[in-house]
Amino acid sequence: MAIHFQRIIPAKQILRLILPSLEATNVPKGHVPAYVGETQKKRFVIPISYLKHPSFQNLLSQAEEEFRFDHPLGGLTILCREEAFIDLTCSLNSS
Repeated sequence: MAIHFQRIIPAKQILRLILPSLEATNVPKGHVPAYVGETQKKRFVIPISYLKHPSFQNLLSQAEEEFRFDHPLGGLTILCREEAFIDLTCSLNSS
């Protein structure tokens, strides 16, 4: 039986990687763009505070495995169903 430890990704590390691209986009202060989808990516603008939430960290870990933080679209690229992302962000908004 193997034990799998989820890697926690520091929010500062994520922001350092995408900040240069944020300067060229229209993103409100305290937010970050996220491109979500399995095949076609849709752009969302989310609060930076989401980056520290454990459920969101799980999505970021999966994105890191897939994209290794090489985000060609200029924001976070998260490979998941758009509906799952919307459900997660709605639950974070209500908490």
